[in-house]
Parts: sequence; structure tokens; C-alpha cells
Amino acid sequence: MPHLQFEINKRLEKKSKQEFITFIEKNFSKIMQTGTDHIAITIREFEKENVSLGRVNNNEYVCLMNLDIRLGRTEKQKLKLVKTFILGVEKFFEINK
Repeated sequence: MPHLQFEINKRLEKKSKQEFITFIEKNFSKIMQTGTDHIAITIREFEKENVSLGRVNNNEYVCLMNLDIRLGRTEKQKLKLVKTFILGVEKFFEINK
């Protein structure tokens, strides 16, 4: 079972989280050519100071992704998945890539 985790240093609206989950399920299913009933998604919200990434300024929002993908997926599939998820984070949570 894939477990897709998103850690964000920003408080999110309930509606944007629901839309994001739908986006993630739909795109994971399409890219990985599988169903959606086994996909686990976790969104963790933290205060701004609790998540850091060296390449961004301290006042910027960050989303760290931990994508537990089973063996047998191609590099092309994984790369497309990551790029799609980054676009989703940008669209639904307004966090720059």
C-alpha cells in the first residue's frame, strides 16, 4: 500500500485539503495505473518554524513529501508523479515549487 505523506509549515483550509487529496488519488491512480482504494495519504500541518528546507528563506512556506512507492515502478513513473504532486502543492496550498 502506498503511503503518501505531505508535511507543510502552513495552516490549510479544509476544502483545499479535500481537493488536494482527490487530486493526489486521481493522479497517483492514473500515473501508476492502479486503483485508489489502497492509497494512504497523510497531510501534516506544522507551525512555520517547525519545517525547514535549506534552499528557502525562513519566511517561506515549505512542503516536504515522503512518497512510499512499492517496487516495480519505473523511474519515468516516479518522476512524473513527483512533478505532478509539486504542481498540486503549488495549486491547492499556494506553496511555490
